[in-house]
Amino acid sequence: MDVKRVKDYLYWLYYQYQLVTCSYVLEPWEQSMFHTITVTVLAMVVYTAYVFVPIHVRLALEFFSQIFGSQPERAMLN
Repeated sequence: MDVKRVKDYLYWLYYQYQLVTCSYVLEPWEQSMFHTITVTVLAMVVYTAYVFVPIHVRLALEFFSQIFGSQPERAMLN
């Protein structure tokens, strides 16, 4: 891959981000505050998904396995 093409693509993605969020019309200090808040919220969403989604998926699988009559894993091991 060409480094210049990757760099241009990243600049294009950043430009698209600015267009979608309309942050290009903000002053520089407002842009930095907006970007800080956006990155913080995104980081919290990713962290929450990383911590809590696997727990909920496991609980849902246990719930549906009990409903559809599957034997629990503990009973299969004995």
